[in-house]
Amino acid sequence: MILQLIQRTAASIALAVCMMPVMGQDLIANQAPIDRKMRAIDSVEIQRLFQQEDIAAPCADLYPSWDDSYINMYGGVQLPSEYKIDLRGFYMPTSNRIVTSGYGYRPRFRRQHKGIDINAYKGDTIRAAFDGKVRIVTFQRGGYGNVVVIRHPNGLETVYGHLSKHLTKQDKSVKAGEPIGLAGSTGRSTGTHLHFETRFLGEYIDPAKLFDFEHQDVKADYYIFKGRGRGTLLGMHESDQTVGDALAQAETEEEVTYNSSETVARRHNSRAAQNTRIHKVRKGETLGSIARKHHTTVAKLCRANGISKKTTLRIGQILKYS
Repeated sequence: MILQLIQRTAASIALAVCMMPVMGQDLIANQAPIDRKMRAIDSVEIQRLFQQEDIAAPCADLYPSWDDSYINMYGGVQLPSEYKIDLRGFYMPTSNRIVTSGYGYRPRFRRQHKGIDINAYKGDTIRAAFDGKVRIVTFQRGGYGNVVVIRHPNGLETVYGHLSKHLTKQDKSVKAGEPIGLAGSTGRSTGTHLHFETRFLGEYIDPAKLFDFEHQDVKADYYIFKGRGRGTLLGMHESDQTVGDALAQAETEEEVTYNSSETVARRHNSRAAQNTRIHKVRKGETLGSIARKHHTTVAKLCRANGISKKTTLRIGQILKYS
């Protein structure tokens, strides 16, 4: 009897030992979904904290300081050779679509226009272009008048000038589309409008290279900053990338003074590249409707984009037209 009892006890112990790994595996298997959920929660929370930090101190690793003394205070900053600016999440600062004065030199006033002027009526709501933090809210009698400057996590600073009233405060974190002021004609202005600038570490970027004000949209998901006055769009369809390349090539050629007959041809090609425009396909649009909208023909659209009249257009597709 004793021998049989010992044998049964030994068998029970052996069985228990064999079952332990299986039970452990079952326990781990039961915990796995919980672990995955916790990791997902942790990931979301970490991402949320990073986003809060970006808004609280946008691009703190890129900009040397946070100072409200001057709008452009980055004269001695070393510019990166290349920087990827995320344009996603953009919100048009005004619902008006008409650009009354573009970026560039103004012979009439003998000075550089470092932004663009968008038609607006007194009291129109002006909104933040991206999430960010308000760096400057001030009044400049001989310049911008009532002005707001916002620094964004994507590296840009945006400037909103000639406002009739401020609707935000310095050091406030704002969301894209949040009201920051009302349109007006304060400061050095000849009529009610919004003066809008985009800057990167103090370097001016033509807003028309980034945004399509007529269609209230960005021209691409990203803009690659490549030094003073140079850059290219990224995030367009492969067939449309030549537009960005042509613009970048045109900007490069304009920086050099040529004295040969070859220069005339190059400058002519540069101007032609800059005159190339793009259209982002919207729901329900056809080649015919797009051609009529831009006063061109379907045949010219097809030649410019390497497509045929039977090509099926995709929503969001970029088409070139001149």
